[in-house]
Amino acid sequence: MADHYLMPDWPAPNNVKACITLRGDGASAKPYDGFNLATHVGDEESAVTQNREQLMAELGLKSVQWLEQVHGTKLVEAKTDGLVRTADGAYSCNRGHVCAVLTADCLPVLLCDRQGSQVAAVHAGWRGLADGIVGRAVKSFKAPPEDVLVYLGPAISQPNFEVGIDVLEAFYGAAINEVHLQGVTRAFQPSKQSPMKYQADIYALARAELSALGVTSISGGDQCTFADADHYYSYRRDDITGRMASLIWLN
Repeated sequence: MADHYLMPDWPAPNNVKACITLRGDGASAKPYDGFNLATHVGDEESAVTQNREQLMAELGLKSVQWLEQVHGTKLVEAKTDGLVRTADGAYSCNRGHVCAVLTADCLPVLLCDRQGSQVAAVHAGWRGLADGIVGRAVKSFKAPPEDVLVYLGPAISQPNFEVGIDVLEAFYGAAINEVHLQGVTRAFQPSKQSPMKYQADIYALARAELSALGVTSISGGDQCTFADADHYYSYRRDDITGRMASLIWLN
């Protein structure tokens, strides 16, 4: 089981369960080898189905709220009806309603409150992050921001994430206050290889917004999907590849 999962190290209540899948061994053949959980990347449907069934069996889950992700800011309530919903995040206050997002360089964000009464999972590519999806997730909680706990899952690291000036301008334009703006400024470094390009720190960009919103407990954010091909899928590295799943639920 350890071959398939990264268990977040964060101060979540005992009834909050979370995990992030790794490449590991699975039913998917190259270039999706092996534990691909996404149906939209060209992998054999039967292989993805087998991987998803293995995921649920190993974690003891009856269902997962899978999403059709569109790099937007919509959040939906996780259900157990088996329907795939179009959104880039899910939340739940119900036991056994599993929130899940798929990533391969984009940032998966897992959230819960200190009381263990609500959870959420967010897919934050740079567009969704700049447009405020993480802030929307925080504001979906009944608890105040200082009682929201956040875990930043595996994403592409700054040295491997070169972007254009349009990305920098998007984040500058979306800054909600001076604290956020200062954090955005620190998250971009001019590229040494390409003129008018920048190395963006997606972890720092998420932390900047979370801090500006009043979230004080932020864990994770120390992996690189691009650099670690043994454990993580990376769209920017491989183009045709699988996806990891980041899941959170109330037990």
